[in-house]
This record gives sequence, structure tokens and C-alpha cells, in this order.
Amino acid sequence: MRCPITYQLINSGKYSIAGLHSISPKLDFLNYIPLSLSEIHQEYLSRAGKMSIQGVQPKLSMKLNIKKDQFEIVDINGKFILKPPNNLYPELPQNEDLSMKMANICGIEIPWHGLIYSKGNILNYAIRRFDRTGHSNKLALEDFAQLSTATRNTKYNSSMEQVISIIEKFCTFPILEKIKLFRRILFSFLIGNEDMHLKNFSLITRNRKVEMSPAYDLLNTTIALQKPIEEIALPIAGKKNKINHYDLIDYLGKERMGIPSKKIEEESDKMFSYYSKWNDLIVTSFLSDVMKEKYYILIQDRKKRVFG
Repeated sequence: MRCPITYQLINSGKYSIAGLHSISPKLDFLNYIPLSLSEIHQEYLSRAGKMSIQGVQPKLSMKLNIKKDQFEIVDINGKFILKPPNNLYPELPQNEDLSMKMANICGIEIPWHGLIYSKGNILNYAIRRFDRTGHSNKLALEDFAQLSTATRNTKYNSSMEQVISIIEKFCTFPILEKIKLFRRILFSFLIGNEDMHLKNFSLITRNRKVEMSPAYDLLNTTIALQKPIEEIALPIAGKKNKINHYDLIDYLGKERMGIPSKKIEEESDKMFSYYSKWNDLIVTSFLSDVMKEKYYILIQDRKKRVFG
């Protein structure tokens, strides 16, 4: 048995102490969310429009009740987001949790996240909101759709070049943020994340500095979709398919972003070196064996295309 938060081996119970303490140092036990999968979806439908959480995938806002050792669904002031399984796309919670852990290995800033059980031993994906501080304070956060006057319906009508332009226009230290962006774009392509549209990039204001927010919504959509059509959501030099080394490294990183060649090579070498750790994570993840194999095959194929 493994802890669904840390992937550590455990002898008993559902979670490791390290996993529980990563949520709160006061937490030594966590009850399951007292809702079945159908009840969670019903909660989502009844609360739709009341919460500030957006997106196509069903999401609910939660807070942690330490006295009850339990997460509770709330309308306001939630510090966590819950994503239940989706009948249309297999194993999304396990997929997103694994992908976010892989991103963390690469030095991509991510919030706390993990898998948590609801009634019926169902695994759900949970992530801590990074735009909340204290009891109810909010940090200034705007996604790239808002910053480019796009809408939910036009979030795909853009390009990676436009994403770069937004960073150049709004960020306090654009070159530092473009390095972060390069890392995320390269990572997303390597793991088969073809749904990085404008709303999946955001800028946050922290300590009087405008910078890229922690990463979110990172997952291998290619293996989740039955017949994926495109490799990336926003085109690079007009391309959404057959992306290669030149497109990502030479054109996007060096030419369009203006990142020094030495830094690009350093980032690329690091990303290449993470593959063995990624493979270890895939093995210990909560994906089924079939999905583990699909994930592994995909990243091996993408690695060959980018690194040779």
C-alpha cells in the first residue's frame, strides 16, 4: 500500500504521516470525504455558478476542518480545489497528480497537491489554492485569456508567441519569467499535455512583483483522449503538430524568447536528465498498469523527437 499523497509505502491506514502533515502539521488522521462519486457530481451541479472556480472539468471548493479531520465542501473561502474522476476521461485524478509530481522534479513551481479518498474508496485529485493567504485574503491573479482580452470560447485562438508577448508586457523581470515559461512548455510537450490554452497560464502579484503563477492543470491529455488531434493547444510558428527540436529549442527558446543559448542548453540537459526519475514516479503512481505503459511510451517517443 502507498500513500496517495506522497507515494510512500505504508503499513496501515490510508495516508502516511508525512502526507498528512504536508496538508497541515496539525493533521494526523484524515477521514474520507463523506460523499460518493455521484453525490460529489451532484454537489458540483447544485453549486455551479456560486464559486469562482472555472473550467470544463467539474471542480469543487473545499476547506480543511482540523477538528473533524476532514475536508468539507464550501461555497466561499475555500483553500483547496477538489477534482473528482470524470466518466468521459479515464483516471484523470491519478494522471494529473503524477504529472504535477513530475513537474515538481523539474523545478517547476507547483502548489500542494495529492490524491484523497472519498466514500467508496474513490480517489480524487486535490490542490491547494495559491491565490489565497490568511483567512480570506486574495492575491492578484489574472490568466492569460484575461490579459489578452480573450474569452472562455476563444482561449485557443492564440499562439505561444502571444503568450511570450504577455510576459514581456506585464512581468517585472521578463527574462526570468520566460525561462520559467520555456521550462513549462518543454515539459508540457514531453508529457503529452496538449491542452495548455490561455487560461492555463496566469500571472500573480507577490511581494510587489508580477510573475508567473505556480503551475496548474498539468496532465497527460494525450493518453486521456481516445483520438487526440493536436500535440499542443497553442501553435508554435503556426504549427500544432509534428513539433520537433528546432521548434521548441532553436526557434521558441533561443530566437523568440531571446534566452541565451547556454541557459537553453542547461534547461534542456536538466529536462533530459529527469527521465529516470519520471519513470520511477510512473511505476509508483496510482495509474493502472495500462495507463502507466501508455504514459511511459509517450514520454519516450517525445524524448526522441526533442533530444534525439
